[in-house]
Amino acid sequence: MSLRRVAVPLLGVTASLALVIPPGTAQASITAEPPAVQAHGQPAKVPVAEGYGGAVATVDLDASKAALKILRQGGNAMDAAVAGAATLGVTEPFSAGLSGGGFLVYYDARRGKVVTIDGREKAPQAMTETSFQENGVAIPFDQAVTSGLSAGVPGGLAQWELALRRFGSLSLKQALEPAIDVAAGGFTVDQTFRDQTAQNAARFADFTSTAALYLPNGAPPAVGSVFRNPDLAATYRELGRLGGEWLYGGKLGEEVVATVKKPPVRPGATRVVRPGLMEVADLRAYRALERTPTKVGYNGMDVYGMAPPSSGGSTVGEALNILQSLPKVGLHEYLEASRLAFADRNKFVGDPGYVDVPLKGLLSEGFAKERACLIGETAMPHPAAPGSPDGSYTACQVDGQAVDTGTGKAEKPEGPETTHLVVTDRWGDVAAYNITIEQTGGNGIVVPGRGFLLNNELTDFTFGPAPGDPNLPAPGKRPRSSMAPTIVLKNGKPLLAVGSPGGATIITTVLQILVNRYEFGMSLPDAVAAPRASQRNSAATQAEQAFIDRYGAELTAKGHTLTIAPGPPVSEIGAATGLEFLGHGKVQAVAEPTRRGGGSALVLTPAKP
Repeated sequence: MSLRRVAVPLLGVTASLALVIPPGTAQASITAEPPAVQAHGQPAKVPVAEGYGGAVATVDLDASKAALKILRQGGNAMDAAVAGAATLGVTEPFSAGLSGGGFLVYYDARRGKVVTIDGREKAPQAMTETSFQENGVAIPFDQAVTSGLSAGVPGGLAQWELALRRFGSLSLKQALEPAIDVAAGGFTVDQTFRDQTAQNAARFADFTSTAALYLPNGAPPAVGSVFRNPDLAATYRELGRLGGEWLYGGKLGEEVVATVKKPPVRPGATRVVRPGLMEVADLRAYRALERTPTKVGYNGMDVYGMAPPSSGGSTVGEALNILQSLPKVGLHEYLEASRLAFADRNKFVGDPGYVDVPLKGLLSEGFAKERACLIGETAMPHPAAPGSPDGSYTACQVDGQAVDTGTGKAEKPEGPETTHLVVTDRWGDVAAYNITIEQTGGNGIVVPGRGFLLNNELTDFTFGPAPGDPNLPAPGKRPRSSMAPTIVLKNGKPLLAVGSPGGATIITTVLQILVNRYEFGMSLPDAVAAPRASQRNSAATQAEQAFIDRYGAELTAKGHTLTIAPGPPVSEIGAATGLEFLGHGKVQAVAEPTRRGGGSALVLTPAKP
């Protein structure tokens, strides 16, 4: 690795900083220059903010303002995280909402401890290993998504209540108030919202309740128009009055189940829409869970993540361990470490209530060193085989060359959406929170009169037939996730928090940001803005065009095959948000400058009090 000093134009200011450039890489600037004002005269979302007393970053200005409002009123980071998530359910309804779930990693400053809350959706008790099969063959993925069959028992609301009860200072009613205001008063439609509506227009049109909400006058709402959701405002108000029991066994739950079992298909629609399996008893039995976070040591820091059924913490952690075991780290090594970690993820990770996940082995130093032995100067054969995290590890047998990796299992398709927020408060509490309804637009079905879409989380299961796969459906099981909310501590204190949407690319996005920041010496804004690539034990590495333009020749020479990451509307990987703690009470909040329309970073007090 070589250390070079380069000029990096960022936010209109050219600064000089040291970047560690992978060998053979051409020098390049990272440009992140959002417009000062968005179209139609709306205030611009600012992707980087620094200050004191609290900070937040989300993909959406209204959600960031909601979280900041709670902080300003004296609420803590957990209160603000719930308020921000509820508001994202209004303004980012195709990625988040009441029917969904998520994973939350939280640093509790009072106890000096990182905790996690699992709000992952569950399969109904009637679901079996073959529920996504017909005549022994997996049903078409798109038919599975747009159906009642894909809807998992929602976990997000139970997660909010547990989070507020254990770590918050406000009631659910108080935390929902900013979201109610936005839903009732409306928000300005941006290009991302319109594009996502247009992408889903054909299937939205096939459900009467969805078309009525998201296709006014038969078309997606225009950019610059004001979008109101009075049904969702009323739903949130009633939740604040009645609490989660209204969903988990009450009238709202009955309405959700009725929609799952008999979707409101438009008369004359030809789409095959399968009914779901959910019952009110499934809702009544749901519980959000506190889980022990994953933890790995990395470059003198402690990296905490989400344990199974999320594969985020284990896969990011294993890849970091592998990279630490190598004599050098560049982009080639980043891709190979990710390849190996995904091979192990696909083989071993599932809901720990149903499969024995060898988490201790996957995150062990010995296993990482054994896996690192496979990384040579060129890309290893595809697919990489899983390792054996069994506690018995051998030293490298072939010096400097990858050994035969045998046959592994490629990762399955996973919805590209989800959203992520980060927030910290004046006391030093920190939340990193991934929220999702799975695909963009979930299963496409709005609960009539309630203003929110159902999730399609159950399509995260392996459809099968796949004997021995740890992620096959089962009654009450939580599907494996790739969500990877991450908090990094240094000497027991928060240093960085980060996460992203993007399906399985969440893992590689978080990993690449950490590598950019701590291996290549980039600032956090640069690490977030830098072009991305995602290797998930596949024949080709998905990459953004800017990544291919800069690094394609070098990596192709090492045996990598690069392919453009899918859109629409543009090819991009992830949409990260992060915080970095700069010392003396100062925090830097960071969101995307351009991906997914750019994000919003806000701080409570820009100047030191």
